[in-house]
Amino acid sequence: MKTVTHWIGGKPFGDASGATGAWGPVTDPATGEVTTHVALAGADEVDAAVAAAKTAYATWSTSPLARRIAILFRYRALLDARRDDIAALITAEQGKIHSDALAEVARGLEIVELACGLGTALKGDTSTEVSSGTDVASIRQPLGVIVGISPFNFPAMISMWMFPMAIACGNTFVHKPSGKAPSASMLLAELAAEAGVPDGVLNILHGDKSAVDALLDHPDVAAVSFVGSTPVARHVYGRASAGGKRVQALGGAKNHMLVLPDADLDAAAEAAVSAAYGSAGQRCMAVSVVVAVGSAGDALVSRIAERAAQVKIGPGNDPTSEMGPLVTKEHRDEVAEYVAGAAAQGAEVVLDGRDFTVEGLENGHWMGISLLDRVRTDSDAYRNEIFGPVLCVLRAETYEQAMEIINGSPYGNAGAIFTRDGGAARRFQLEVEVGMVGVNVPMPVPVGYHSFGGWKDSAFGDHRMYGSEAVHFYTRGKVVTSRWPDPAETATGPDLGFPTSR
Repeated sequence: MKTVTHWIGGKPFGDASGATGAWGPVTDPATGEVTTHVALAGADEVDAAVAAAKTAYATWSTSPLARRIAILFRYRALLDARRDDIAALITAEQGKIHSDALAEVARGLEIVELACGLGTALKGDTSTEVSSGTDVASIRQPLGVIVGISPFNFPAMISMWMFPMAIACGNTFVHKPSGKAPSASMLLAELAAEAGVPDGVLNILHGDKSAVDALLDHPDVAAVSFVGSTPVARHVYGRASAGGKRVQALGGAKNHMLVLPDADLDAAAEAAVSAAYGSAGQRCMAVSVVVAVGSAGDALVSRIAERAAQVKIGPGNDPTSEMGPLVTKEHRDEVAEYVAGAAAQGAEVVLDGRDFTVEGLENGHWMGISLLDRVRTDSDAYRNEIFGPVLCVLRAETYEQAMEIINGSPYGNAGAIFTRDGGAARRFQLEVEVGMVGVNVPMPVPVGYHSFGGWKDSAFGDHRMYGSEAVHFYTRGKVVTSRWPDPAETATGPDLGFPTSR
């Protein structure tokens, strides 16, 4: 049985049982077998991780920026060389196919590359002679110990969204990955140490809600970055911000894809299948709802069903597989319940994936592709984030009616429109109430030098992920006003008037 421990102070910490005697199982989604035990942190491990980060901060925060960047360049090279190994760990614990796992690593590397070029983003501004002999400078400084909490669906990428930018800015980091897929984060930490990241700058802590709450409450934690479900994001934001911490908390999604009658329906159908069922729908950027306008509906549903039925489902390490299993049996059963109840709540079940299995791997967490048409907005399948290979199709008579549906959703992560009409596309991107918009692009995941984040119940806090906003999240501003009078000047005595620049 493989064991995964914590990584604190630049080395493995504890054993499979953890100092508290607690551990959790990690399963192979394709077989359903428990393959790994992961240590679960108690109060002692939380304190040890934060203490290691706090100690390291004293020297790391004052180390030359050039040194930090040089280490990140070496880190990027090591990550690149170990892409396959990282992807294999993701597939073994999360279940996604190997090519999808490789794409995840590549997207994470984009943020590491962004961190390598952070020098210009961290430079300040200076204004000279704002008053006689007086200069004003604006600078940015690191915050201290940062906590990152990431979900199971992107075990490497979301980790790399967080800590490379944080440590490049001079902070130290305690990362709490998902216990469902913990191994990739450990390899990321080992490679960071090999690249020269000093002991304590990056720490990995495994645990459950009690460990998370202990981190949120810890007085030596300055900020928290979180990605996960909306209920947990709301909890993280409320609890950590109440303690005076800076927080960014990205929550769930119900991403809509609006298809107008003038769209290329073949292209729209292919995009819907790719965006809805890739990674078994376990993406916060997945399209989970298609809103078909007018005459587009029947033809679009027919095309989606035809293409979806051809998707090959199998274990992630099989190069012929196009979609893998769900992460746990419990999650698989929860997804299946939405399909089971869809017809009773007014939907037409076009494709039902509940009975799908893979020969020889019957105990795997398998869920076939499901397609629900004419879904009502008051149904469970529409209102809740399913996070599985289930696509809901809603019908609308007009663009305006479709927008009422989309903007009526409490989620606001992403949205897309498929059309040949430039005016309609421009109107959509201005009117839709989401943080990321695609025009004939089903999953508008921004490149690293822009930023990632949603609106409404999909994000809590004022800061988004990566891009220039990451620099603002991981640093705080300071303004220095200085005056060096000429020694020959004669003191004129105190001046109680308000300072002016004249």
